[in-house]
Amino acid sequence: MPNSTAGRLAAFVERLLGAPLPIAFRTWDGERVGPEGPTVVLKNRRALRRLLYAPGELGLARAYVSGDLDVEGDLADGFRRIWALTRAGELGRVRLAPRDWAGAAGLAARLGVLGLPPKPPAEEARLTGVLHSLRRDRSAIAHHYDLSNAFYQLLLDDSMAYSSGYWTSDEPGYGLAQAQHDKLELICRKLGLRPGMRLLDVGCGWGSLLVHAAKHHGVHAVGVTLSAQQVQHVRARLKQHDLEDRVEVRQQDYRELADAPFDAVASVEMGEHVGEANYPTYANTLFRMLTPAGRLVLQQMSRGRAGDTAPGGGAFIERYIAPDMTMRPLSATLGHLETAGFEIRDVHALREHYVATVREWAETLEFHWAEAVALVGEAEARVWRLYLVGGALAFEENRMGVDQILAVRPTEAGDSGFPATREWA
Repeated sequence: MPNSTAGRLAAFVERLLGAPLPIAFRTWDGERVGPEGPTVVLKNRRALRRLLYAPGELGLARAYVSGDLDVEGDLADGFRRIWALTRAGELGRVRLAPRDWAGAAGLAARLGVLGLPPKPPAEEARLTGVLHSLRRDRSAIAHHYDLSNAFYQLLLDDSMAYSSGYWTSDEPGYGLAQAQHDKLELICRKLGLRPGMRLLDVGCGWGSLLVHAAKHHGVHAVGVTLSAQQVQHVRARLKQHDLEDRVEVRQQDYRELADAPFDAVASVEMGEHVGEANYPTYANTLFRMLTPAGRLVLQQMSRGRAGDTAPGGGAFIERYIAPDMTMRPLSATLGHLETAGFEIRDVHALREHYVATVREWAETLEFHWAEAVALVGEAEARVWRLYLVGGALAFEENRMGVDQILAVRPTEAGDSGFPATREWA
């Protein structure tokens, strides 16, 4: 089918890659080319128009989210094939010379693809204002976390923990809820929580750690988040568990914290939203909030090495999931904490645990697909399908990591207050 729509597209792509198609595709006229396995379905000419105006990841994401492009078969397998080319350097060597652009324009004309650029899907973030200003950060957090409490209740376990679990068993019946319980308990043990202590949770989410620490360790706790819907949910949970006299939740930025000291501080997968320029302020705030010998547990995602070309996770993540996010190398985070005055006591890699966690979320989404669509719309549900499938693969292939960092604010005499053994292990 060299002169068919699919055949012409395949020839052009293979010429650019210098290699056979890594994945099959089918055009709107029903013709299919490429290897066995997952198939990209171009449902209309607009799908190609999106790629013409935004070549690469962003154009593909816009086409998929809008429904102009679909995937038949195993979406994760399709991602694996593309990333295999990336690791081999094949895609990195693709550069469109003037002749290639001319060829693409000519092919687009013959296929009837030329036209005005399609509007991006409404689910794409459109932030304004100064990067990481208080106002813009509130908008960035609202874009993701104020989507719908009902949707997150559908996706997550009963604890509403939206971070990597800690999988301590492979016995039948052990699942996401127990892994999240074990993660929360691990954090509490690392912090050395005891009844009457004062805990601060920076970026408290839907209150999973606040509720767990208060119920099982007898602490008094304060949680802060920028998400209005999270605050609403946490307050309802505190009332449900009769914890209103011991736990307070605020819609507040970390830069507005003023009621130190706390005996312990936790910040679970919130530091990714801070931004590189503001990270020293964030680290200094965590340090300032702690009493001497107070402990910090910081759970945070990392990405690549210094100089990573996509510290925000790439065009799809940055536009649809977490705008303005920055994932730095672990070494850079440790450097920021040490500069703030912390002594690093332990680093615990949880990368493989996140693979299992995200896959559970992805399976839940697919099982409850119709309900998810009813809650947030089909386009947003497709955003989450891409996000979860791609995220699990990124952790599996070590393109992203996540670590629990245990640190302490030493006393003036240099004491850490830690025992000689790793009692929390």
